[in-house]
Amino acid sequence: MQVIEKLLILQDRDRNVLRVREELARIGPERTALQSKLTTSQQQLDTAKLRVKQLESERKKLELDVEAKKGLIEKYSLQQFQTKKNEEYRALAHEIEMCKEAITKLDDQQIELMERGEAGQKEVDTASKAFNDAKKALEARVADLNARETNLKKELDELVANREELASVVDESTRSKYERLLKQKGSNVVVGIQHGVCGGCHMQLSRSIIVGCQGDQEIMSCPNCGRILFYTRDMDLAVAE
Repeated sequence: MQVIEKLLILQDRDRNVLRVREELARIGPERTALQSKLTTSQQQLDTAKLRVKQLESERKKLELDVEAKKGLIEKYSLQQFQTKKNEEYRALAHEIEMCKEAITKLDDQQIELMERGEAGQKEVDTASKAFNDAKKALEARVADLNARETNLKKELDELVANREELASVVDESTRSKYERLLKQKGSNVVVGIQHGVCGGCHMQLSRSIIVGCQGDQEIMSCPNCGRILFYTRDMDLAVAE
């Protein structure tokens, strides 16, 4: 039947429309996922930089503490020179020794912070490279997605326009039935018969339905799912007794 041929062509367009719309629907989430990866990479870089900055700040504080202890040593040494009492001299000598021990500890802490800072800088360098690589990859991929999106929108507009033309040549009653099934069943509305079963729901069809479909005189529908059935000579129409 010509109406079946028209419906099959219309169904093909609807499948293409659905395919393009599904592809378009995936572009947005992919862009978001790419941006999320870049944001994560940026956060890792910022965290590494902040850690190095904090270590440097701690090291500079230790430097100030060392300078303060050296200042105390100079102060105590001057007081030693000025005092004439042995007890005060020994007390100042003890303070000087305590300051020197503190300076040694502070120097050790500075060395540790410097080592940690060097390790931290390596992390910054690694994170920076990862971020730059991710940014380049994202920009290239986003450019591809944008171009793909533009092409898909153009294709969709053409498909929709062509689809409307195809739908307009189908009689109103049949088109209404097709549109209703399209909303209910998706893009698998007009189906063939294989081995005596519906190509949509795969339920066994009665002899009368199969013979009517084979006769190609009227539109036959599956009594189970309502899909529109069709027959071509290459189909197996074996009927179960």
